[in-house]
Amino acid sequence: MGLVLHPTRDVTEVVGIIERWATRHHKTLIVRAEDQHRVPSCVESVPADQVATRADALISIGGDGTMLGALRSAVLDPKPVLGVHLGRLGFLVEIEPPELPEALSRLLSKDFTIESHACLACDVCGDDVVAFNDIALVRQPGSGFVNLTLAIDGQQYGYYRCDAVVVSTPIGSTAYSYAAGGPLVSPAADSVVITPSAPMAGISRSVVLAADEKIRLELQSESSPVVVEMDGLVFRDAATEGAVDISYRRNAGLVVRLDPLRYQERNQLKMSLLDLPFLPDQLSELLPKELLRRAEQELPPPC
Repeated sequence: MGLVLHPTRDVTEVVGIIERWATRHHKTLIVRAEDQHRVPSCVESVPADQVATRADALISIGGDGTMLGALRSAVLDPKPVLGVHLGRLGFLVEIEPPELPEALSRLLSKDFTIESHACLACDVCGDDVVAFNDIALVRQPGSGFVNLTLAIDGQQYGYYRCDAVVVSTPIGSTAYSYAAGGPLVSPAADSVVITPSAPMAGISRSVVLAADEKIRLELQSESSPVVVEMDGLVFRDAATEGAVDISYRRNAGLVVRLDPLRYQERNQLKMSLLDLPFLPDQLSELLPKELLRRAEQELPPPC
């Protein structure tokens, strides 16, 4: 099993749970060499590009960002990825640290379902990258606007003059695209969303495209320098020319689900934090009973 660790959070407790389980079940754990100092000495270190290829499954310890990194690392040879939650607001991760021993045993006995995720396969000025949430072309602060044209299947459709253009998958629709005013798209949909942020001219609303349509965003000569972000990580800084070609790739990531219904209910609660209209009775059904009891004790009696 390959361990994918959050880059800064303390993962000692969670790794300890996994290491003790692996010892009891005679399983080998591997981690990239850069993280060797953060895990017990019995965990084997390997080059970063070999973790996903050598592992039968990956365990992501962190939040959604760590989960996305694990999925990207295995995109050429997708492996099941189990997410352990250490983040603040995760839409992909499912397991809390106390649930790990049972979750790992179910993983070993293949008592789980697979949730397949698509990615965006992108050619950024000749370099190949993938993004499971989104790819964004963002202006450098104080340097003007992003100016680029949009072509779909080789047909020119218009231009953007804005602070950023965000191209997202359905699971990425709740991230940067949503913050920029884009729609929420069902994870079950095969589609791509293009959303401008703070548009000044040109296309000013989100565009939803079919999965098989090819997208080309090309910088114009009057554009400010552009930062290219992939799942929130800077891939290219201060690009002043070139184009990004984007296609949708199905079944690029495999996420382990142990309780799909429970995962869906958790996400409903998380989505309520994004100002979605839940009725009070619906929201109370999703909250833990202990939290509801505490709220009832703390609330003053009705007048």
